[in-house]
Amino acid sequence: MRILLPALLLGLAAASLSPTKAAAGDCGDAAALVQQAYPKARKSADGASFTLEPHTSISLAPPDSDSPFGLVCKVWPAHDDLLLVAVPLTDSAQSSDDGHVGDIELLVVDSKSMQVRQRLLQPGLMTDDAIAIREIEFDTGRYGLAPDVAAFGLRIEMANHSQANPFSETDLRLYAVAGDALRMVLDGLVVAGNGGEGDTNCAGCFHSSRVSLAMSSARHHGYRDITAVERTDTDEPSPDQDGECQSHPGKSVKRTYRLRYNGSRYPVPAALKAMGQ
Repeated sequence: MRILLPALLLGLAAASLSPTKAAAGDCGDAAALVQQAYPKARKSADGASFTLEPHTSISLAPPDSDSPFGLVCKVWPAHDDLLLVAVPLTDSAQSSDDGHVGDIELLVVDSKSMQVRQRLLQPGLMTDDAIAIREIEFDTGRYGLAPDVAAFGLRIEMANHSQANPFSETDLRLYAVAGDALRMVLDGLVVAGNGGEGDTNCAGCFHSSRVSLAMSSARHHGYRDITAVERTDTDEPSPDQDGECQSHPGKSVKRTYRLRYNGSRYPVPAALKAMGQ
């Protein structure tokens, strides 16, 4: 017998603003990109990483690596002359196999000259423990906040390794270029998640959620509202009289939220706030 949780988590509602996945291969010469952005960085003897004083590490994970700690790059479709780069900055003195401590620095880079136009340090975003960072990707959906302002997203997926008490969460943050500065306009909105409790064979109670986003025509403080629709699904699998594991899904529940810009950010509804927010 096996838990039917994977079936529950697949095939749920797709986002109206679906993320365009970033690929590490978009970085091109990742080493040259790091050296340009961090002139004082020292390259390791094996060429696999850089070090910033005193003990901050920048990994150059290969494009086909599953590691979430390498550079992530994506050409920004809304401004195709710009390259978006997420640089995980890991504190090697405090990190171990049981958890990591670190930040992410976001760079907006001129695709031709490779000069950094804007940058923004996001403290703590590379810190994890038993709930580990699984994936980092750019979301370049059409977040048109205003006629002359487009935003891009950063999605971070975290999950544990428990079969009895599975948990995962994908959080979205939105960033916009305002003048010469890059700033965050939405912090930690949960766009996907699952959890529950089971006996690792079949029986259990599980839930999953997906959030789709759409830009509204209404505006507050010059920026368009964002409509967030959350769909929650549940399942209580159990073995039948023949010992076969059977799914018992509940009725899907949908909730709609309106995110309104308050002049500095889009406040996140309490029900959709990321873990730790």
